[in-house]
Amino acid sequence: MFEKANGSAVTDDAGKADGISEVRRQEALLKTGALQNAILTSANFSIIATDEKGIIQLFNIGAERMLGYQAAEVVNKISPSDIHDPQEVIARAQALSLELATPITPGFEALAFKASRGIEDSYELTYICKDGSRFPAIVSITALRDDYGDIIGYLLIGADNSIRKQVELELHDAMAVAEKANLAKSDFLSSMSHELRTPLSAILGFAQLIESGSPSPTVSQRRSVDQILKAGWYLLDLINEILDLAVIESGKLSLSLEPISLAEVLNECRAMIEPQAHKRGISVRFPWFEVPCFVKADRTRVKQVLINLLTNAIKYNKVGGAVVVDCVENVPGRTRISVQDNGEGLSTDQLMQLFQPFNRLGQEASLEEGTGIGLVVCKRLIELMGGAIGVESTVGTGSVFWLELNLTDERAVAADVVEPVTVPQVKVQANALLRSVLYVEDNPANLMLVEDLMARRSDIRLLSARDGISGIEIARASLPDVILMDINLPGISGIRALRILADDPTTAHIPVVALSANAMPRDIEKGMEAGFYRYLTKPIKVNEFMETLDLTLAFAKTEAIRLHKEKRA
Repeated sequence: MFEKANGSAVTDDAGKADGISEVRRQEALLKTGALQNAILTSANFSIIATDEKGIIQLFNIGAERMLGYQAAEVVNKISPSDIHDPQEVIARAQALSLELATPITPGFEALAFKASRGIEDSYELTYICKDGSRFPAIVSITALRDDYGDIIGYLLIGADNSIRKQVELELHDAMAVAEKANLAKSDFLSSMSHELRTPLSAILGFAQLIESGSPSPTVSQRRSVDQILKAGWYLLDLINEILDLAVIESGKLSLSLEPISLAEVLNECRAMIEPQAHKRGISVRFPWFEVPCFVKADRTRVKQVLINLLTNAIKYNKVGGAVVVDCVENVPGRTRISVQDNGEGLSTDQLMQLFQPFNRLGQEASLEEGTGIGLVVCKRLIELMGGAIGVESTVGTGSVFWLELNLTDERAVAADVVEPVTVPQVKVQANALLRSVLYVEDNPANLMLVEDLMARRSDIRLLSARDGISGIEIARASLPDVILMDINLPGISGIRALRILADDPTTAHIPVVALSANAMPRDIEKGMEAGFYRYLTKPIKVNEFMETLDLTLAFAKTEAIRLHKEKRA
């Protein structure tokens, strides 16, 4: 009795369990059916199913809403390719033919080719509605197969792509406007650089002439000239830093990342800053590299950053202080260059404001000149080169500014060593042949400055022209040894004049040196690409100008000898 009752209880439990399972199965089927029905009746996307030949067999409510056809108008009658833009279908067939090296027939085959080969595919084409209107769509297509793996049709799920296309169009238009604005900004910066440098060229040029003139200026005059030069070079630094920052922020800065030797760069920096350190009684110690160390960076810009950090370390150091430069591999693949000083140090608040433009951290009233821009430019430059920059400081002890750059196993390509040409300064006999230099310049002050400089050279005869056309005529008539050429000239530009001279066999051999206030990096690059022998920027640095002139005259003499030998041969 007990066993029977117990057995009946087991049977009843099993029946109930089976009943519950069946109910759940039916609920799952109903739920699946409801989901399938919701998908097929969704108005938010089109679902089109075809047979294996590409004839429409199913056309859901979403397809009806999007395309304006009723299902009865298309089922068993047309292919999806018939409601696509025919030119786009042809273009897709041609693109697939090139990509797969297989001829593809325009039509449904072009739409289903990848899917028929088991390749997941989606494409963007234009749907053509019943009323002739059009809209862009993105369509996903999948092959439908039976239990044996044979294709029995295709499923195309499409969505209206109009909003995305509109956003893309608006983004494209916005980018075009931004590009136009950036171009205008670049042109403005180039023009502003030129306009600011032109008057500075006269101020600094004539001040240098007075400083080095004969007889030497009096003590009082020298003091005045020193102030003019100090203020002028400071103003030039300010202009350069502002323009540098503006170019970086506009995204127009061009960097040349290549393997550079840190030892070489630091040695060059050392030569540049040691006189400044010695003048202030600051000792400077640089690291010794037992093993060559190379980083991937822009050589010119790395020097610019290091010179800025070293100059600051000297400028804001204490009397008799020291600057220590160190270089260690801080993390694998990167090297850290640090510049440590014994200055007053920076507080926490000052550190938080350090890389803000025009913020001098309370140094505005100090005797030390500064713009508050240099460190901002340094930060942007190092980050553009894939590095990092930072500072550690203790009030009363000093600061350590550091920068990190990516190491590389590559080695810098050794540049051909060119021996400097030394032009001996000899007394020129009265009947000796003078070297001739033609200066093409429309600014009277700049012309007067070079005339005064050339007056100190008894071996040079200076010719001048006020525009490019007359400059070309004088060059053809007198065949000068060297031509100095401004860029912004009335009539034709200096670059155009250079090309005309280069295309003329009688003047093609004459080296032309650009002497221009167009000093933006892209201006210099453009000038050198045009074929200038050298490119000097205004304001003129007298020593640099004279050295370049001597170098160019020596080159001209060598070229003249070479041409003479070729003619004799």
